[in-house]
Amino acid sequence: MSVADKVQEVFNEPGCATNQAKTDKERKKGCSKALKPGAAAGGCAYDGAMIALQPIADAAHLVHGPIACLGNSWDNRGTRSSHSQLYRTGLTTDLSELDIIHGGEKKLYKAIKEVVAQHKPPAVFVYQTCVPAMIGDDIEAVCKHASTKLGVPVIPVNVPGFVGSKNLGNKLAGETLLDHVIGTQEPAFTTPTDVCVIGEYNLAGELWQVKPLLEEIGIRLLSNISGDAKYHEVARAHRARVTMVVCSQALVNVGRKMQERWGIPYFEGSFYGVSDMTDTLRTMTRMLVERGAEPELMDRAEGVIAREEARAQRRLQAYRPRFEGKRVLLFTGGVKSWSMVTALEEAGLTIVGTSTKKSTAEDKERIRKKKGQEFHMWDDLKPREMYRMLRESEADIMLSGGRSQFISLKAKVPWLDINQERHHPYAGYDGIVTLCEEIDKTLSSPIWRQVRAPAPWEV
Repeated sequence: MSVADKVQEVFNEPGCATNQAKTDKERKKGCSKALKPGAAAGGCAYDGAMIALQPIADAAHLVHGPIACLGNSWDNRGTRSSHSQLYRTGLTTDLSELDIIHGGEKKLYKAIKEVVAQHKPPAVFVYQTCVPAMIGDDIEAVCKHASTKLGVPVIPVNVPGFVGSKNLGNKLAGETLLDHVIGTQEPAFTTPTDVCVIGEYNLAGELWQVKPLLEEIGIRLLSNISGDAKYHEVARAHRARVTMVVCSQALVNVGRKMQERWGIPYFEGSFYGVSDMTDTLRTMTRMLVERGAEPELMDRAEGVIAREEARAQRRLQAYRPRFEGKRVLLFTGGVKSWSMVTALEEAGLTIVGTSTKKSTAEDKERIRKKKGQEFHMWDDLKPREMYRMLRESEADIMLSGGRSQFISLKAKVPWLDINQERHHPYAGYDGIVTLCEEIDKTLSSPIWRQVRAPAPWEV
């Protein structure tokens, strides 16, 4: 299937509520905005594909293109691995002007051969970028030939940056897994409590906050797509009994097609906040019992939930008086646009509004149910308006990603990173306590009194 056909198939995703509401004409237009020249970092489809697949830690990730494409996307997320560190090795064919003239297919094959010989990975992902796509390099043919010759799965990720946005790249990466990886291997054994989690990238080790709770209940995480993942675990994901989709904006197509092909039911959930974490554990356990797991699983889940909720509430109690009257501007997207609202309010903070630029219709509906129709949701909050809100003290702290931090700092308002570059895990019952601790340290830092004070020459 060509890239154009695959893009159109993704645009017609039945699992997306926004897509269902569109006319046929609107559906053909797709859901991505026109890209801006130079906005490669965090903005193009290739970068989105890297974000979704690079956390498969023991695989080699080879970028076919100029070296700048690898430089813009390598290691830009804080995903962690408990085993192989190969995913953190930057590998590129480093196309030159001569390669563009003569074609880069031979150079690509030599690079794959060298990667396999040197690193001996269980698989190699090869990423197509704009330049080789425009000169006509057929990476699918090269990968197929390399797989046959070298005896290692070589997977073409045919998602050049110019086809669309980062979010489209996430979805096309999911399609790559469905076409070439998931279902290609069988697990040594299966259990009635095997689950697959989709869209959890183990940022700052967040999966490690949740996995011990699942194991204590008796749930086996058969496959995580794709944080802290091994290639063979992803290849065996089709034997899970239940699938959880963490970020539906990015990978709902994988959850739906796994249900369609292998009959695995899926649900959308969140690991952020006490109540959302509890809802997730209950939903996952209930679905497993419905599919044949022992009923005692529910009792064990309720025991873990009761203990962890009580423990989290005791630890959060210390922060509530300190957070009284403190207002938060939440500038993020996707699952965090609604799940963080719940988590922050449980700690006693007041949310003045949240961005929904990268959120699905389901995400927005969840926010309305939690906060009502009058709650501020911005699809596109301009930097100038954001600066005005902060400068006029409409919020006491901003939680966002690194790209908008300077607006907050310019307004001399505390800022905390909650996006992919963060260094602290905020998922699970322990994660909400860590988040409160970081917010408290940020709000109470003496630096804010200093920067707001008049300069010596102004006194």
